[in-house]
Amino acid sequence: MKIFRHVHSFPSDCRGSVIVLGNFDGFHKGHQKVIGAAGKIASELRTTLTVLSMEPHPRMYFNPSQKEFRLNSFRTKSHLLENFGVDHFIVLPFDKNLATMEAEDFVLDLLLEQIGALHIVVGYDYCFGAGRRGGVNVLGWLSSQEQFGLTVVEKVMEDDHIYSSSNIRDALEAGDVRKVADRLGHWWHVEGHVRKGDQRGRTINFPTANLFLDGYIEPKYGVYAVRIIIEAGEHIGVWDAVANVGRRPTFDKKDVLLESHIFDFDHDIYEHLIKVEFVDFIRPEMKFDGLESLKAQIEKDCVTARELLALPQNQQSFISSPRLEEHL
Repeated sequence: MKIFRHVHSFPSDCRGSVIVLGNFDGFHKGHQKVIGAAGKIASELRTTLTVLSMEPHPRMYFNPSQKEFRLNSFRTKSHLLENFGVDHFIVLPFDKNLATMEAEDFVLDLLLEQIGALHIVVGYDYCFGAGRRGGVNVLGWLSSQEQFGLTVVEKVMEDDHIYSSSNIRDALEAGDVRKVADRLGHWWHVEGHVRKGDQRGRTINFPTANLFLDGYIEPKYGVYAVRIIIEAGEHIGVWDAVANVGRRPTFDKKDVLLESHIFDFDHDIYEHLIKVEFVDFIRPEMKFDGLESLKAQIEKDCVTARELLALPQNQQSFISSPRLEEHL
């Protein structure tokens, strides 16, 4: 998959693509249905599949001080789209020019003239243009005037539940990471470089790999059964682990940290890039009287995490990464 950071960098030989519009935070099953529909059309038209999104998220642009809400980093979203089977990913810088662009100009000048869209695909609730005044009705009218193809994908539901990023955020903030995985269609994970912490874990024989949750929504504070994935360096592999997300009230800390104790692993991975896959919730974060009571509880948490991670439905392969072929 090729990534283009501006429409001007989109090559002329890529014109005539099927363009699917959206932010796709989380890349859940509803998103997969929309992009899958676009991929099916691209296959029938024998052309390429292009996703067009914006960075930063418009919500962050208009309210930069708000609490972080994103389910994915840009890097993770890019990997998910590439693994799905997207050919091109155009990432428009969301700035004042884009924020004030009228909906009609967005379609006529940007999508049609500059990108050369052959067919446009959106979800039923897609909004665009200044003040979010553009929607599927505007797209429908412009499609009839300009003779470009348009497909609007209806909402995707399962058991009376609408797949949406907002619903998934609610589940994550409730600690229900298993429900999150089911609705995403892939395990939810965060990634970052391992940072050196207070190293208290080493004093009680539970060393941890520590990450800050910069750029991610915070899940419910507590202890989780997780998997650690290292994709580069001398320790490439997947390991079971137990992790705590929170402010570490036992030590009166205020910053939010993700601390993972990796089972059967004794290597220095400071500054290594790792992924932490959340598999199941164990318990809320607690404050302990001292190190001994903390150590005793961690020992119990390790046993619980190992048991949860051994369940068939919690195996990494139980939820396979989504692929475009499933929608063709």
